[in-house]
Amino acid sequence: MQTTFTIPTNGPGLYEFTADLESWVKGDGLLTLFVRHTSCSLLIQENADPSVQADLAAFLQRLVPDGNDPAMSWLTHTLEGADDMPAHIKAAMLPVNLSIPVRDGRMLLGTWQGIYLFEHRNQPHRRQVAAYLA
Repeated sequence: MQTTFTIPTNGPGLYEFTADLESWVKGDGLLTLFVRHTSCSLLIQENADPSVQADLAAFLQRLVPDGNDPAMSWLTHTLEGADDMPAHIKAAMLPVNLSIPVRDGRMLLGTWQGIYLFEHRNQPHRRQVAAYLA
């Protein structure tokens, strides 16, 4: 069983799509997710306190600032904007695929775990996540 989820984003941050997945999964198996872009990531992260997502986004921005920051003057890929190459670096540091066990039609996530697309670009996008349940 497979499908593609489209996740609209409005700039950097974590976008939870756990509920979309919950309504799609059936039976038992292993759910594999793969983001079809090179400037965003996938994460399983706490979904109880929104400050966790804010702190993660702020940390990553401090770790890899936009290309117009003097600390990033070494970048050579700058044609697509100051946020593009830093977004590729962030995506290279974080997962672009996830595997989640499914039993009796439920993902076996922990109590406070949610599934997120982590957008690294500044502009809105419509990101696609391929899902495969086998």
